[in-house]
Amino acid sequence: MRFVLHRNDSGYDAERTGFHLLSSHRPDLIVPAATPEEVRQAVARAAAESLPVAVQATGHGVPLPASGGLLITTGRMNAVTVDPATATARIEAGVRWDQVIAEAARHGLAPLSGSSPVVGAVSYTLGGGLGLLARRYGYAADQVRAVDVVTADAEHRHVTPGSDPDLFWALVGGRGNFGVATALEIGLVPVDRLYGGALYFGTDLVETALHTWRGWTGSLPDEMTSSIAVIPFPDIEQVPAPFRGRTVAHVRIAYTGDVAEGEELVRPLRAIGPRLVDTVGELPYTASAAIHNDPTEPAGYFATHSLLRELPPESLDALLGVRGVIEVRHLGGALAKPQGAPNSVGHRDAAYFAAVLSPGLAPGTDPRALRPVHEAVREALSPWATGGRVLNFLYGENAGPDEVRRAYEPADYERLTALKSRWDPANLFRLNHNIPPA
Repeated sequence: MRFVLHRNDSGYDAERTGFHLLSSHRPDLIVPAATPEEVRQAVARAAAESLPVAVQATGHGVPLPASGGLLITTGRMNAVTVDPATATARIEAGVRWDQVIAEAARHGLAPLSGSSPVVGAVSYTLGGGLGLLARRYGYAADQVRAVDVVTADAEHRHVTPGSDPDLFWALVGGRGNFGVATALEIGLVPVDRLYGGALYFGTDLVETALHTWRGWTGSLPDEMTSSIAVIPFPDIEQVPAPFRGRTVAHVRIAYTGDVAEGEELVRPLRAIGPRLVDTVGELPYTASAAIHNDPTEPAGYFATHSLLRELPPESLDALLGVRGVIEVRHLGGALAKPQGAPNSVGHRDAAYFAAVLSPGLAPGTDPRALRPVHEAVREALSPWATGGRVLNFLYGENAGPDEVRRAYEPADYERLTALKSRWDPANLFRLNHNIPPA
């Protein structure tokens, strides 16, 4: 290893701090890895010294923050190679989605990236990956072809569905529980343009927009992936003028079919009423970040969510009036139709994802004060909830053992704990969304 950072070293705080400012690791040691060999050496040292391991690329989905142990940061491992002949990409552990999008676009291809282009692509994918084209092409995890990983025995392995189907199944969906991924080979899809963008409605149309979108999703083709957020914007200069001081309904559209068909499909949404802003139209996939327009600067936030079997009109009452940002994503389509090599991503039968987010929290904020509001929403949605969770949307305190267990089907979770006993019996990789050994 080139160097190791200790707590009192210059650069320690900058290296450990990721995007999510509310949950920052405070390890004993940090290894800023630039090569797979440095990752292997870090794992070997952690095993020899009985130090639990955490891994961080961009730090968007930080689970329970680590106090002590060894943190491997992977942001320096950022190479992307696209093979247009096989429509695949090899992405290293620290790569962000914007890098993959740009490289794939040169060949008329796209990855199954998420709403934000600055999220780490590898951890996102190994946690499932619920992206912009989800109803058409499924989870990002379904496109994984191979995983390069350092396991707890400090061996660097190239794992494919053929070489070790059990370990591959556990890695793809188990996020960081079975080793430190140094690279993935992923499939790309033949999308260079889509019909998409955002419709923003003002405060007086929020309830109508929410109910109209709910009904609209009942008869959509798989080519249409959409979601809606209700966002209370503060009255400050940093907020764009049309949204300043207003509660806004933000409808997100990504349609991979014909533009004229997309126009016709979106017509009922435009009929809701005047839009504050309407950006829906034909756009290159390289501009797809504008659909959700997620923040790109580090921030503090606390969130909870539920997976729903259905979204009847009365379920929306639990969401309206919430203090915070609410979001509902339409699932189904290809998400419910497993494709590619088997993996451990669970709850494919869910029809909707509903979340509550409290943004703009200062570092050090105690999220427990927000928990009653979040739990009240989840309880109100319980008549329609599957009981499942999405691993990538479990942050901080909400990434505890019970919640992680709920991210998997019961039989799959038992299989994962058994495989954990085989591949990481000491639970070296436990500073994460942890799956303990059986």
